[in-house]
Amino acid sequence: MTRLITIRYWRLPAGSVRRLRLLCCVAFCLLGGLLAVSAQAEDAARVQMQGLDEQVQEIKTDVLGIAAELSQLEERLLFPSNTQVAVFVELKDPGFRLDAVRIHMDGELVAHYIYSFKELEALRAGGVQRIYTGNVPTGEHELQVAVTGKLDGGDDYSATDTFSFSKDVDPKLVGITLADVGTSGSGISLGDW
Repeated sequence: MTRLITIRYWRLPAGSVRRLRLLCCVAFCLLGGLLAVSAQAEDAARVQMQGLDEQVQEIKTDVLGIAAELSQLEERLLFPSNTQVAVFVELKDPGFRLDAVRIHMDGELVAHYIYSFKELEALRAGGVQRIYTGNVPTGEHELQVAVTGKLDGGDDYSATDTFSFSKDVDPKLVGITLADVGTSGSGISLGDW
């Protein structure tokens, strides 16, 4: 079976065709205008987001600066210079694997630190670690240092040594140096920095 499809053409009066063309033209112009406004809005939003990103970065910088200032202020308040003592550790024996350091000051445990691989590598490369900062009155004090680790040959090593130091009105910087560990004495020495 075959069906016939008939298409009917409508004839519009001449004035209606002009109106239809004008209406289509206006519709396309409006659509183009909306697209242009949408693109301008996107550009404005993009510029506004960039401005916000810059403001966020400025705020982050300000917060980091304030945090650093607060840290310095806290240290000055907690550890005034007339009572401050700081203890540093340095490793001058590249064959020694430092595992931990324990420090007693005037019979009281003030620091106990276990070293990671990266920290040990930093010490071997000449780095220095501040292991303790605290307050002590002026006068004579006793510092006991206990070190554990492994010697170059793989043997376990543990040593404890006691030192005396004098604290005056100025801040005191004390350095613990680990050198020639396992060969002569404890390998722990104390010095002023």
